[in-house]
Amino acid sequence: MDKIDVCNIENYDYYLPEELIAQSPSIKRDHSRLMVLNKDSKTIEHHNFYEIIDFLKPGDVLVRNNSKVIPARLFGVKEVTNAKVEVLLLKDLGDDVWECLCGNAKTIKLDTIISFGNGELKAKCVEIKDEGIRRMKLIYNGILFEILDLLGKMPLPPYIKKQCDDNSRYQTVYAKVEGSAAAPTAGFHFTEELFNRIKEKGIEVVDVTLHVGLGTFRPVKVNNIQEHHMHSEMYEMSKETADILNKAKKEGRRIIAIGTTSTRTLESVYQKYGEFKECQGETSIFIYPGYKFLGIDAQITNFHLPKSTLIMLVSAFADREFILKAYEEAVKEKYRFFSFGDSMFIYGNDK
Repeated sequence: MDKIDVCNIENYDYYLPEELIAQSPSIKRDHSRLMVLNKDSKTIEHHNFYEIIDFLKPGDVLVRNNSKVIPARLFGVKEVTNAKVEVLLLKDLGDDVWECLCGNAKTIKLDTIISFGNGELKAKCVEIKDEGIRRMKLIYNGILFEILDLLGKMPLPPYIKKQCDDNSRYQTVYAKVEGSAAAPTAGFHFTEELFNRIKEKGIEVVDVTLHVGLGTFRPVKVNNIQEHHMHSEMYEMSKETADILNKAKKEGRRIIAIGTTSTRTLESVYQKYGEFKECQGETSIFIYPGYKFLGIDAQITNFHLPKSTLIMLVSAFADREFILKAYEEAVKEKYRFFSFGDSMFIYGNDK
């Protein structure tokens, strides 16, 4: 593929009828559909998600992102003018300062105070950043996450038209570490029962943490994707996870990422250290065709938005033309798309 193809945003577009955008989760998590792609033989198969176990082998290591979505979408008023303001908490910077995406951000000047609820939570602007981003000092009494449970809404993507009846369906069953502004949605399809069956087959399951923020879902607005700037997201890998992954890598066993956030975490760590390592930090890694994968051998992922950084990532892993062909088939077969939609398993013949 030539360089112009790789870098031109238009080459990551596809046709999607609006009715295929899933507005609610499947009734049973593991009864969503599963498209299985062999990126080497270029074959496409259609299955149910609970059949994923048939494509996993003893010795494989599944890596999942255990970040938990917080009710990060807040509706408040400016204290002086009473003007309504929407604030999305993106990243905890420490000392109760958060990076936030603000609606009508131009009106939020330095020292602006926004009040939420009956004043149980306030946010003071302490720094102005670019593109609608503000750094806000949160002022409250008690435990922040308990206050957010009372005042906040789940930050569903804009293409989902109504809030979930059950907020737990916008979490994975293994969500544990609070901090994400969006869910690692490839994990939605797993149940505890399915994980038990997977482990019984001799497959290891390990966790990493990447708090999903603006970097994952901000749209690409440039024609040349190399000019796109990814916002950083916080990640963490434990010693236990690193040891298991290094052993698998040494023994030639497959490392399978559940979702693009797990993929980005694994690739960030391996690129930085040349191995998996106990660490924490921030990553703004942007993966698109031409990237050489070092950390993963296969991945489970949902169907992503046209022209998004996520479709670029899977195009890097499995060849852009093949991915777009698979998406075209998914449309024809009426798969459900995006966060609450169906899933893909992408692997190769090398292992």
